[in-house]
Amino acid sequence: MFAGFIIATLVAVPLGLLCGMSPVINTAINPLIQIFKPVSPLAWLPIVTLVVSALYVTNDDSWFEKSFLTSAITVTLCSLWPTLINTAVGVASIDKDLVNVGKVLRLNWFTQIKKIILPSSLPYIFTGMRLSLGVGWMVLIAAEMLAQNPGLGKFVWDEFQNGSSNSLGRIMVAVFTIGIIGFVLDRIMQSFQKVFSYSNDL
Repeated sequence: MFAGFIIATLVAVPLGLLCGMSPVINTAINPLIQIFKPVSPLAWLPIVTLVVSALYVTNDDSWFEKSFLTSAITVTLCSLWPTLINTAVGVASIDKDLVNVGKVLRLNWFTQIKKIILPSSLPYIFTGMRLSLGVGWMVLIAAEMLAQNPGLGKFVWDEFQNGSSNSLGRIMVAVFTIGIIGFVLDRIMQSFQKVFSYSNDL
């Protein structure tokens, strides 16, 4: 999940910055976002599985298992949209006075991003990352259930298929475990947000 989340963040943040800074790029990319954002992981998983199986051959020297790549790519495809959208909104919402100050000082493009755009839009970026992390965690569980990859998702599915008298209790324990892990991940991301986000008090 973390691999997919990191890849999604590395793609979504720069693309969101471009969309927020350029109305032309935003107009061009927004239709693609609206088309692919609602696509369920249940739809992405078979496509990703087929592509990985066709293009990636595993052997004793392989760095990654196919199940790892399938899960990571599926998480990436489903979790990048909240970060991308929130980053674009954050950049577009920056106070115009700050942007004008950058123009008056004739700051170059990189300096504007570093000194003005990123500090001002970090709260939006981290909000998007928190949403993406939650989506990625949900997608991972779904991918484990469907692809039968080892993990909590596979455990829940196996218990459901088992149908014994103890299955319901075990499934409920797994559900609470999934929820608790999701809560902890969100708290961790919130802590990072407090550390790195720009504050008007500084």
